[in-house]
Amino acid sequence: MKALRYCSLAVVVAIVGFTQAQSAKKQLAGNDSAREKLIGAWHMAHIEAPGPDGKPSDIPQPKGMLIYTRDGHMSVQLMYPKSTNARSNEYVQDGYEASFGSYEVDEATHTLIHHVLGSVTRDLLVGKDLPRVFQFTGDGHLIIKSVRPDERWSVTWEHY
Repeated sequence: MKALRYCSLAVVVAIVGFTQAQSAKKQLAGNDSAREKLIGAWHMAHIEAPGPDGKPSDIPQPKGMLIYTRDGHMSVQLMYPKSTNARSNEYVQDGYEASFGSYEVDEATHTLIHHVLGSVTRDLLVGKDLPRVFQFTGDGHLIIKSVRPDERWSVTWEHY
């Protein structure tokens, strides 16, 4: 009878071990997905914004943070140096950019869409979908660009 109990216990332990090993393999495989790589907090490393002539412009670099959560939420904030605080556009109000909402990722096309629920520029962005192209560099940086032809900026982010 004892031998039967030990044998049953050994089978249960083997099944649990096998199940956990399979689960760990799936989690590791999932970590290679672009969506999983996006998850977390990023700080701005560099922004490029060509001038109207298409040539690189030397803009003062803002400070910035970008956050993607596992459950599909995002938030981005940029603060431009005081020397450019009068800067305002669709994204920036008095030198500050901030928006939040949800996001979707299309791994096949390396695009994501920010669905803006709130923004420092209020009605200029709220309710809009902002499509972006993204790529990861070999050293782990995230580069995001607009898909709009009139927006030629590029932002490079580093994980915290």
